[in-house]
Amino acid sequence: MIQVCLNGHDWLARKLDRHGIGYRKVDNAFVAIDDSRRAQRLADGFVRKNWPRVLSAFARRVNPLLRSLLRGMDYYWITQQAEYATDVMFKSPAALAGLYDRLLKHATTCFSAEDVMTFLGRKLNGHFAGDLGNDCRRRWPGARVRHRMKENGMKMYDKHGCVLRVETTINRPSEFKVRRWGMRRGKRVMGWFPMAKGVANLYRYLEVSRTANRRYLDALTVVSDPTPAHQQIHALARPVRPEGRSYRGFNPALQDDVRLFAAVMRGEHLLSGFANRDIRPHLFTPTRIPAESRRQAARTSRLLKRLHMHGLIAKIQRSRRWRVTHKGHALMTMVLMLHDQHYPQALIGQAA
Repeated sequence: MIQVCLNGHDWLARKLDRHGIGYRKVDNAFVAIDDSRRAQRLADGFVRKNWPRVLSAFARRVNPLLRSLLRGMDYYWITQQAEYATDVMFKSPAALAGLYDRLLKHATTCFSAEDVMTFLGRKLNGHFAGDLGNDCRRRWPGARVRHRMKENGMKMYDKHGCVLRVETTINRPSEFKVRRWGMRRGKRVMGWFPMAKGVANLYRYLEVSRTANRRYLDALTVVSDPTPAHQQIHALARPVRPEGRSYRGFNPALQDDVRLFAAVMRGEHLLSGFANRDIRPHLFTPTRIPAESRRQAARTSRLLKRLHMHGLIAKIQRSRRWRVTHKGHALMTMVLMLHDQHYPQALIGQAA
């Protein structure tokens, strides 16, 4: 067995040197790059290299039997662990320091198990059997938050005070799918099958990890200067009157409104939106009585219409599904944080 460790940042640094692109690298992080777009294109070439040929050349150097007794044979190269990081560079440590604590708090308190699975392109259902969890740990010189799904996971932390890093780690690729030839019902077909560890799937590791990092960063975009969101919450409480019809506002201290916001903001809705039937079980007690079920569906429709009139959700074209708007993400996240962290329980009880 031969183990080879590859550091993508060092690999990219050599590429930048070869192409004459200036950069500043501290430890395992780039804190400045003269041409970041070109550097990204070079970094994307990592997975396109013919790694079996490169690694086999290394193997022939360390295993002389490949030139004699094992001539004509080769290793099957696998990816034991893959880490893909997305770095957001800030102009100064002060620019990141003012934001990082809010990012940590949001990621720790607002990202649920369903959210983590959504970032990784999965849905939480009754067939899932495994470990899910979040934890935040202080470490010198900062802190990091980690989310795990079985042996796979995501982390967010700061590097040298001026780089925000979101990192996806894959130890168990079979949790994800890759499009390839395989056997199904006795026939060889092209389809989506569980991903194997072979280095030929490195391109798919990249796709899965990059998409997960982008979803994570997109979910963090609501964490910014809280002043505008606080001001809009006051406007959210006022009724709106489109086309002459009045739709009452939302009260961040009212338990029913908070429950509605929490239902539409659930992580499993990020991928493909939500429909009436997806929201209903989180608002009402499930029933098998047809008349009561219809009443619950009608009431949920009115609530979704009210959210729509306030600009918090929007209809997905050519479907009966809805999605949360950017305004909705910012305001409903703020309301949920206010509800969970700031409102006294006695006040919530009175408002409900």
